[in-house]
Amino acid sequence: MKVLKFGGSSVADAGRINGVVEIIQQSLRGEKGAVVVSAMGGVTDTLLRCGTLAADGHETYKEVLKELEQRHLETVRSLFPIAQQSAVLSWTKKLSNEIEDICNGIFLLGELSARSKDRIVSYGELISSGILSQRLRIAGVENTWKDARELIRTDSNYTHATVDFTVTNNRIQAYLETGEANLFVIPGFVAADANGATTTLGRGGSDYTAAIIAAAIPASSLEIWTDVSGIMTADPRLVANHKVIHQVSYQEAMELSHFGAKVIYPPTIQPVMDKNIPVWIKNTFKPADEGTVIEAESLEHERIICGISSINEVALLSLEGSGMIGIPGFSRRLFEALANHKINVILITQGSSEHSICVGVEQKIAPMAKQAVDAAFAHEIETGRVEPLILENDLAIIALVGDNMKSHPGISGKMFGAIGRNGVNVRAIAQGSSERNISAVISSRDVKKAVNVLHEEFFETTYKQIHLYIVGVGNVGSKLIAQLEQQQEYLQQNLLLQIKLIGIANSRKMTFQESGINLRNWKAVLEEGQPMNLPAFMDTIRAENLRNAVFIDVTANEDVALCYETLLRKSVSVVACNKIASSSTYTYYKKLKDLAREFNSLYLFETNVGAGLPVIGTLNDLLRSGDKINRIEAVLSGTLNFVFNHYNGEQPFSHVVRQAQNEGYTEPDPRLDLSGTDVMRKIMILARESGERLEMEDITNNPFLPASCMQGTVEDFYAQMLQEEAHFKQLYEEAARAGKKLKFVASYEDGKAAVGLRWIDPQSDFYHLYGKDNVVLFYTHRYPEQPLVVKGAGAGAEVTASGVFADIIRAAR
Repeated sequence: MKVLKFGGSSVADAGRINGVVEIIQQSLRGEKGAVVVSAMGGVTDTLLRCGTLAADGHETYKEVLKELEQRHLETVRSLFPIAQQSAVLSWTKKLSNEIEDICNGIFLLGELSARSKDRIVSYGELISSGILSQRLRIAGVENTWKDARELIRTDSNYTHATVDFTVTNNRIQAYLETGEANLFVIPGFVAADANGATTTLGRGGSDYTAAIIAAAIPASSLEIWTDVSGIMTADPRLVANHKVIHQVSYQEAMELSHFGAKVIYPPTIQPVMDKNIPVWIKNTFKPADEGTVIEAESLEHERIICGISSINEVALLSLEGSGMIGIPGFSRRLFEALANHKINVILITQGSSEHSICVGVEQKIAPMAKQAVDAAFAHEIETGRVEPLILENDLAIIALVGDNMKSHPGISGKMFGAIGRNGVNVRAIAQGSSERNISAVISSRDVKKAVNVLHEEFFETTYKQIHLYIVGVGNVGSKLIAQLEQQQEYLQQNLLLQIKLIGIANSRKMTFQESGINLRNWKAVLEEGQPMNLPAFMDTIRAENLRNAVFIDVTANEDVALCYETLLRKSVSVVACNKIASSSTYTYYKKLKDLAREFNSLYLFETNVGAGLPVIGTLNDLLRSGDKINRIEAVLSGTLNFVFNHYNGEQPFSHVVRQAQNEGYTEPDPRLDLSGTDVMRKIMILARESGERLEMEDITNNPFLPASCMQGTVEDFYAQMLQEEAHFKQLYEEAARAGKKLKFVASYEDGKAAVGLRWIDPQSDFYHLYGKDNVVLFYTHRYPEQPLVVKGAGAGAEVTASGVFADIIRAAR
């Protein structure tokens, strides 16, 4: 004999009820069975609302009841031919009138007791099961409708009644085994106490009804038909890439259901587990899907974790005090105080010092729990042996569940390492000796991020998602997005990385799409965005709180650079093409580096020195491997190298500079390059990365630009350079007569740094440096005379974008 249970979404309207009839016919195929039915979707909540409205003296309950009655009557009219509607309509109308009579009584009394609640809500299942029973008959499936209140005996703990299994099992066995019908249709959720008063088994109790009946027979299997295709690896509302768990053990299912998996009601497992009855979770709307089977032992031995669950709206209660240490009975008194007020404890954790004990409860009952505990320990609180109970709200519990965790070391480390790297703080931890469940209490706002991080860590063998926010989509920024678009497939196939652009902004507009902005038409999307507001952009990053988030600054804006601190504190990695932060005060530079370490994020700025050249990366590799920097000699300005490589006195110096700007090699204001300020920043960054505490004022700058060129606007600068052409021509000719070239060189040695124009002879590594190339010479303990050389293009949108891209990949991995 099979038992089938259909949830509220499965019987929500006439079309779905017809689908249920087909499933019953296909599943039973003449086999004896029992069908347990929930109320039509939303009906239970509506009935409770009517009771509450009536108790509060609002006559609007009558209108709501009328709408509910019409919903049931219209369902009947849609399901049955006109000639066969009369009896079902009359029966439905009769029960609807009974509901109204009860609500009228509640209205007159002005009181809604737990017993009255149970009586009202019972009608949802009574009506829906009756309609289904009659519809099956019309389809040629003979069946008997049986009121569950005549089968299931409970105590009188209304709304959460406890089953008397001795009486209940005898009744079910006697009725179903001797009944002549091949199919029994039974309302779920409802039962009765010894006096015949209606009770209920708790919200979700229709699953429990089906399990009670299945265990009493005992059935060959229990099928729970719902609106999803089984138990998922994580909540589909939180994790887009969730998967169906095709097989779990009873213990795993109980853990998952206790910690928030809504597919199955937690008490459902116990009755069927005792009788070793397999439970199938199936999808009413996709009946061909395999679903999930719950059995005595998981057959997927290679699987360590079967699922991730979460519970929101949790409060943490902490009892602390030196008076607890070594004194027996404190824990007993704590749980006794909570039990006396019928407060369910979700999670327990206690340190070995015995100085504190924490419990998790539902947030809505936390104030009552605090009152109960404070009253129980009033004397100890008054004498200072125990602190008043500490209450923390807005928390959640996330749980890893799996039978095979006990035989695999390192799962806890993997779990906490993954969420820690993403800035999720853990308030409390609990793990039973069975090692089937590892639970952590975290902030409610971090639940989505934490669940996705864990799902990616334990279930995603295909790829890791990286969420990008880019500010600055001009020349370099647009090239970067083009490179990201070009490499999407490569990154996913070869590095198992899926890049998603979540937010972009320029100086005018900003836009966000959590599903990811299309990299091919991002310009049109941005143009339709909202006005750019930097604080709002940062607030959105924090509010979205996505895992593996990387912020990319492709601006030269100081306000953007000042936002890095906030982002790093949220464990958002920062990739900065903008030099301002790293070349600001040493204190701020060091603070950003320290924050990145503290909050498990990365602060990367490779392009600050050599565009796409691996200068900082090489320097860091030398230091990490134990080498020591003795001296650095470098040509660090692709702009200046381009200018001096192309200037020969035949055309004005200002024209060559203009050409460099037109080709994208200069800063928006070329004076930053030509004055040596940009080179000063770069050598300072290298010195700092070498371990030197250096500021801009500590660097010697030997400028070649006349002071007059530094005044006015950019156009004034070009005009003044033209007037100073004789000065630039003299610089070139003097070097040329000596057989040398002009290069703007930066150096660092013995804690001192300098920049300036030098004559370079043909034997120098700098002499054969063409176009916009840069070169950096690292003289170290390991490379004392022949330096380690990093050389290549040091300017240009494409190469700079590729350097930013490389930092993104470092942050992602």
